[in-house]
Amino acid sequence: MSKGITSRKENYSQWYNEIVSKADLAENSGVRGMMVIKPYGYAIWEKIQAQLDKMFKETGHENAYFPLLIPKSYFSKEASHVDGFAKECAVVTHYRLKAGANGIEVDPDAKLEEELIIRPTSETIIWSTYKNWIQSYRDLPILVNQWANVVRWEMRTRLFLRTAEFLWQEGHTAHSNMQEALAETNQMLNVYAEFAENWLAVPVIKGAKTPNERFAGALETYSIEALMQDGKALQSGTSHFLGQNFAKAFDVKFTDKEGKLDYVWATSWGVSTRLMGALIMAHSDDLGLVLPPKLAPIQVVIVPIYKSEEEFNAVSKTALEIVSELKAKNISVKFDNRDTHRPGHKFAEYELKGVPVRIAIGPKDLEKGTVEIARRDTLEKQFVSNSNITETIEKLLEDIQKNIFDKALKFREESTYKIDSYEEFKKQIEEKPGFYLAHWDGTPETEEKIKNETKATIRCIPFDAPEEQGFCMVTGKPSNKRVIFAKAY
Repeated sequence: MSKGITSRKENYSQWYNEIVSKADLAENSGVRGMMVIKPYGYAIWEKIQAQLDKMFKETGHENAYFPLLIPKSYFSKEASHVDGFAKECAVVTHYRLKAGANGIEVDPDAKLEEELIIRPTSETIIWSTYKNWIQSYRDLPILVNQWANVVRWEMRTRLFLRTAEFLWQEGHTAHSNMQEALAETNQMLNVYAEFAENWLAVPVIKGAKTPNERFAGALETYSIEALMQDGKALQSGTSHFLGQNFAKAFDVKFTDKEGKLDYVWATSWGVSTRLMGALIMAHSDDLGLVLPPKLAPIQVVIVPIYKSEEEFNAVSKTALEIVSELKAKNISVKFDNRDTHRPGHKFAEYELKGVPVRIAIGPKDLEKGTVEIARRDTLEKQFVSNSNITETIEKLLEDIQKNIFDKALKFREESTYKIDSYEEFKKQIEEKPGFYLAHWDGTPETEEKIKNETKATIRCIPFDAPEEQGFCMVTGKPSNKRVIFAKAY
């Protein structure tokens, strides 16, 4: 199956598209720019969702749901917010169809009194709701998360990375003071970073966005930035400190402990099915997907090798015993006993789908009391005894998870460069894409110049960037720390 996959070196974009298609993750739909997430792809998303949901609830958040359609007037209340999303908004103007001379058409008599926006994000509808929920400091904080879909009418789309409709979660919290809201903004960025590194096995850099790159309507935007195997960056999660902007726009006030009225402080934060793109691009190879065990729908697959019904029955008995043992340890395992496909076909299928561990059992293995184990990340094989198979698999899954992360971290370290010359930067970022640590004078004009001339953007100002006196690589003006430049998705 993997023989038909274009290599990463030959055409990275085509390689990515073929992995998504051949591994049965998603496909384009009948609506331009919108995707169908297939069962195997959705199973990965469900594992991402389940773990993040658990982490959100452990930090005191609750789930709620808000409308898909937002009155157009709500968007005009926060000027910078509407400016940020206006070009991507899909608008509902009518509520009924009718049969016409040319087939089904919009009923002109069913025009909405006020046009409705299909949510590109939910700050406006949520803050109009919070106005009814908040009167006193006793009503705060509100710690709410929503799992939903959003629509942003993107012109250039790519499955998972940028689609006109995508799935995500968006947290929206309300606080009585700035310090608490800032603490929330930081806390949720840390949750995202922990998830990315410990579950996705993707190393990330935490930092602040420049004013040019901030979320529309935010005072601060923090992000986690990951590096893909083609040297491009992928913003993998954002957390926004909204200050009192939305509270003022929707007149959301509360009475504090001293009886004074004040505007509520806000945050919002989110990740989306874009994480699926990160998962694919950070780890996969020319043979197909490579999945970290913690997010693999199938962690272990067992393939029987046999020639007769008698051999199949004997192999199946051992295989089902192993299945039972592994399930008792909460390891997801599949016994592929289909008689419609040969073992070689199955090996290729699960290699393509990134199943972390494959077990093969045949008559000779039964005689020896062993099984053959193959790991997807390194393609190494070994024979192990049936007597301690569960312990072996548990350790192997842990090792694969760690190895996948370590490999991605090593790649990032080898693809991170310090640079001081703008001429050298322009040349190198074309030849060797990656993270470039460079001084910047802090002005939006210089940032825009670099973006226009190189297509590289400031991914973030890293929180852990050391103080370092230097000079902007473009203007020569003083700078006290380096920021991260990269081309990005």
